[in-house]
Amino acid sequence: MSVTDILSIQLYTLRSLEDLDLILDTVADAGYRHVETVGSHLDKAAEVRAKLDARGLKASSSHVGMAALRDKPDAVVDACKTLGLTHLYMPAVPPEERDMAADGWRSLGRELGQMAEQFKAKGIRLGYHNHHWELKPKDGAKTALELIFEAAGSSPLEWQVDVAWLVRGNANPSEWIDRYRSRITAAHVKDIAPAGRNEDQDGWADVGSGTLNWRELWRVCRDAGAEWMVVEHDKPADPAATARNSFAFLRTIED
Repeated sequence: MSVTDILSIQLYTLRSLEDLDLILDTVADAGYRHVETVGSHLDKAAEVRAKLDARGLKASSSHVGMAALRDKPDAVVDACKTLGLTHLYMPAVPPEERDMAADGWRSLGRELGQMAEQFKAKGIRLGYHNHHWELKPKDGAKTALELIFEAAGSSPLEWQVDVAWLVRGNANPSEWIDRYRSRITAAHVKDIAPAGRNEDQDGWADVGSGTLNWRELWRVCRDAGAEWMVVEHDKPADPAATARNSFAFLRTIED
């Protein structure tokens, strides 16, 4: 299997281009064969699928907000099937909930675990995607991320590990990946610029041009079970260049 068979790109990276046709043309021209969609794409799944098909692209996975998971789970499942994907990840809690106390994170973990059970019964695998705020201690030294997975228990809740956000949260990514390897099914591949660089991009960098050793981290994620490796940049100055540069670097990795 080649790297390009498991490499995808989160379309949020190119959101500033605004037009979906332009976004998809850009990622296809960069060499990608797969994309990770965002929640709004599920609302127009048939249209998005037609645009993907026209460019020889496939959806690897999608993000979906908690509100949609709660309010219209059947529509979410139908959209996933229309797009031809089985990996679904809840990307973040709303800003006002990111500092909630331990009980809030436990409640979230239980709810996501129950949802994962329900989605599994319909052929969809549900997971959680981290940022850095889940690395804050909430119960003694126990972090929000630990509380989520603890409360999810033996449920099939999965994890899309955003490696760079772990680093931003002052965590050792290899240790966390090893600890929760049984839940990992995808990884976000993003990079962090050297200190003082790319401040207009919130300190992020194109993959391969930053401080993270992605040749090593790629293997760590894959060995832990990541089926999809998804390029992301939260605030690129030039989305097309980011897509191209990241793909050019990652295709040199031997999977």
